[in-house]
Amino acid sequence: MLDDAVRAIRARSSLQPAAGVVLGSGLGGLADALDGAVEIPYAELPGWPEATAVGHAGTLVLGTLDGVPVAVLRGRAHLYEGLPPEKVVFGVRVLGRLGVRTLVLTNAVGGIRDGLQPGQLVLVSDHLNLQGSSPLVGPNDDALGPRFPDLSDAYDPVLRDAARSAARRLGLELPEGVYAAWLGPAFETPAEIRMIRTLGGDVVGMSLVPEVLAARHMGIRCLALSLVTNRAAGLQDEAIDHEAVLAVGAQAQQTLTALLRGLLPTLRS
Repeated sequence: MLDDAVRAIRARSSLQPAAGVVLGSGLGGLADALDGAVEIPYAELPGWPEATAVGHAGTLVLGTLDGVPVAVLRGRAHLYEGLPPEKVVFGVRVLGRLGVRTLVLTNAVGGIRDGLQPGQLVLVSDHLNLQGSSPLVGPNDDALGPRFPDLSDAYDPVLRDAARSAARRLGLELPEGVYAAWLGPAFETPAEIRMIRTLGGDVVGMSLVPEVLAARHMGIRCLALSLVTNRAAGLQDEAIDHEAVLAVGAQAQQTLTALLRGLLPTLRS
């Protein structure tokens, strides 16, 4: 099915992407900045799962950004949608088959660590997989990668240095943090947030980790940028609302797009 999707994409575009970008909740604006863009709905690609979450457009966009050939996933699938892990990471594996060797992932998160406020970008340095699943469970496909991939540097230190340099050029603060992956779709309870804080989590969300596992399995370098859209449960007086998450994402799109435009030209190799 991966090969079928690759053939369908290559029938629509001859672009050879140097980098892939996954855009999360309310963060799809980067795709609008691509030159010569070819946009393909997921529904038109064999085997590709539909993106049903609000704020996820559900399209693959291929084009160039400041001369860099890029493949952008405008929206993603989630485990909480009832999909098996291998479907959740289908898009990332297709990008790998298209030749992408560097992947930039974005998502919306709740801030746990003191000082992280809505609208702030966080550079992911490591993760906690609290979702109880992995796309690597089951018989290993040796054509994709090894049985036991090393995750010592799941979030590539060289790419993180490049992201920090791009942020400095723009005058942006870009703190690092550990991402905790929650299954969802319910937001976490205050007790669960206290547990995640004790375990070392700085931010929490419901995506990202399955994609990173699949990408690293294929030898793809990963960089992740999380947008804090709210303080986590028990750390703010207001109830957590997904519409508010999307609103903060919309407000931050210009900042995120500027950072990615400064970063992507350094990711050609």
